[in-house]
Amino acid sequence: MQNQNKKCIVENYDAIVVGAGHAGCEAALALSRLGFKTIIFTVSVDSIALMPCNPNIGGTSKGHIVRELDALGGEMGKCIDKTFIQSKMLNVSKGPAVHSLRAQADKQAYTREMRKTLENQENLTIRQAEVSELIVEFIDGARTAHPYDEDAEAKFTKQKKIVGVKTVSGATYFAKTVVLATGVYLNARCLYGDVIEHTGPNGLKAATHLTESLIKNGIKVMRFKTGTPARIDKRSLDFSKMEEQFGDVPIVPFSFSTDPEKIQKDQVSCYLTYTNEKTHDIIRKNIDRSPLFSGVIEGTGPRYCPSIEDKVMKFPEKDRHQIFVEPEGLYTNEMYLSGMSSSLPEDVQHEIYRTMPGFENAVIVRNAYAIEYDLIDATELKPSLEFKNISGLFGAGQINGSSGYEEAAGQGLMAGINAARLMQEKDPIILKRSDAYIGVLIDDLVTKENTEPYRMMTSRAEYRLLLRQDNADLRLTELAYEIGLVSKERLDYVKNKQEMIDKEIERLKNTHVGANEKINSFLKAHSATELISGVTLSDLCKRPEISYDLISEIDEGRPSLPREVMEQVGIEIKYEGYIARERQQVENFKKMENKKIPNDLDYDNIKNLRIEARQKLKKFRPESIGQASRIIGVSPADISVLLVYLKK
Repeated sequence: MQNQNKKCIVENYDAIVVGAGHAGCEAALALSRLGFKTIIFTVSVDSIALMPCNPNIGGTSKGHIVRELDALGGEMGKCIDKTFIQSKMLNVSKGPAVHSLRAQADKQAYTREMRKTLENQENLTIRQAEVSELIVEFIDGARTAHPYDEDAEAKFTKQKKIVGVKTVSGATYFAKTVVLATGVYLNARCLYGDVIEHTGPNGLKAATHLTESLIKNGIKVMRFKTGTPARIDKRSLDFSKMEEQFGDVPIVPFSFSTDPEKIQKDQVSCYLTYTNEKTHDIIRKNIDRSPLFSGVIEGTGPRYCPSIEDKVMKFPEKDRHQIFVEPEGLYTNEMYLSGMSSSLPEDVQHEIYRTMPGFENAVIVRNAYAIEYDLIDATELKPSLEFKNISGLFGAGQINGSSGYEEAAGQGLMAGINAARLMQEKDPIILKRSDAYIGVLIDDLVTKENTEPYRMMTSRAEYRLLLRQDNADLRLTELAYEIGLVSKERLDYVKNKQEMIDKEIERLKNTHVGANEKINSFLKAHSATELISGVTLSDLCKRPEISYDLISEIDEGRPSLPREVMEQVGIEIKYEGYIARERQQVENFKKMENKKIPNDLDYDNIKNLRIEARQKLKKFRPESIGQASRIIGVSPADISVLLVYLKK
C-alpha cells in the first residue's frame, strides 16, 4: 500500500549529464554556459573531477588536448593552472610537434577547484544520485524513398529519441538531450589477488543499474579493464637512493588566458627509481596469483599503460623498468608510483615494492588494484558523439572506450557543444583530423573497432606539425567564438597575435644581410657555414644551427614582441617547407571529407563492393568518403567503387 502511494520527483531540464568526472564536467559547463538549463548527476559530490589514478594533467599528446580544450572554451587547463605543484614541458629535445606540457596536480585541490566552478556556474544543478534508466521514445519516421531511385518502394522508418532519465529512487528527470559520461563506474569491480570488491575507484559506489537499460535500448555493451598503482607513505621512503626530478623554470601555463607571470612558484620534486631482477623474479613466481593472468579479469586492458606484471611477462629481456614517484598533493604524504599499476595480491605487492632502491622500508597506504567496467561500442556513435539510433543521446569519455582524463575531457566538451547545437537546431561541430587532436581522437573512436582502452598518442595524428600544442589558440579560438564559448575580447587578442606573427615573418623574408665580417663572425661563432653572398634573415633562421632567437644579435630592426609571438615566428620560419607540405596534404584530405555520403544509402545496391566492405559500411554508416576510407576492412578499391556509384 505504501509503494502505491509513493510520490516521486519529476523535474524538467534542457540537458542532463550523467557522471561528473572530467568528461561530465566539461559537457555540463559547455551546456550551461551556452544558456541551457542543465543537471549533472554523480554517485558522490565529493568525486567531482576526481583523479582516481595518476595525479597529473597533460603529457605526451595529452597536453595537446588540454591546450585545444582551453582554446575551445573548456575548463581543464584553467583548473590545473590553479592547482599544479610541478610543471614540465616534455620532449623538448625533439621537434615542436611533440612538445607536450605535463603538470603534477594537487589532487584534492584540483577536484575542489573544479567543484567550485560547477557549483557557481549559472544554469547548472549538481545532483548526487545514481541514474538507473534511460527514458526513450520512438519517433514515427516519414515515408522515405531511396534518393537515387525514384521508383524505389517507399518505406516507413522508426527513430528513437531520448526524453529523460530515472534514478534508483524512482525520480524522473525529463530533458531534450542526455550526455552519458559514466567513466569506469558501470558495473565496476576492483580486483587484487583473490580480493574482488564491487565498487568504483577509490572505494566509491559503483553504478549497477544503467547497463541493463543500455542493453534494453539496443546499445552494445563491452567490458574493459584498467589499473592503478599502490600509494606509498612518503615518510617510509629514502629519496637519497632515487633520482630527483625538478620542474621547469620558467613555468609555462596550460591555459592561454593564464598570465605566465602569476603562476611562477616553488615546485615540488618528483623522483625516479627502477625495478630490478629481484622485483621481476618475485612477480614471475607469483604470476598465477594475478587475476590478470588467472582468468578472473574479463575485460581487456590498455596496451600502452600495462601493469607491472604485464610488462615483466611481455618484455623478459628488460632487466629494469622506470618507476616515477610522484606526490599526490601538498597536504598528504601519499606518493603515486607511475609505471607500476598492478593487480597482484597484497602480500606480493608488499614484497615487490621493497625490492626497489629507496623502497626498502616502504609502507603501503592503498593497495594497487585493477578495475573492470562496462562501456559502449563507440562505433554506434556519429562523429558528433550522438548515438546513431537514439536522437539526443550522447556518449563521452571512458564509456566510449578511451582512457585518460584528457581524452575524456575533450570528448565531454564536444558532446556538450553538440548537445547544445542540437537544441539550437544548428549543425554539429565536427573537428576533422586536420583540425585538432580532439578530432583525431573522436574519429578513431567512431570509425575503428577498439578492442582495448584507447590512448591518444602523437603518432596517431597525421598532421602533427600543424596540430602543435603551442598554436591551439590560433587554430580553434575563432571556432570557439562562433560556438559561443569564448569572448569577443579573447578572439580579438588571438587575431592580433596572428597579425603580429604574419607581419614579423614577412619582415624577416624581406630583410637582407650581406656576407660581411659581422655576419660571418656571428655564423662562425655558432658553428654555421659563412656566407659568400647575401641572404634574408628568414633563410638564416632555417639553418640547423641558427634560430630566430639567436639572430637577434644581428637583427637591428627587430621589434619588441610578446614571447608567444616570437615562439610562433621561430617555428613557422624554421619548419616552413614541412608545414607547407602538410597544408597541401590537408587540402587533399579535405576533398575526401567534403564528399558526403547520404545516411540512408543502400549499400546492398552497390555492385562490385566486397562483402566485408559492404558489411562494415552498413554497420558504421560513415558520413563522408574520408571517414569511410578509415574504416578497417574498406579498401581503396571499395572507395573507388563507392565514388563511382555516388557520381551516378
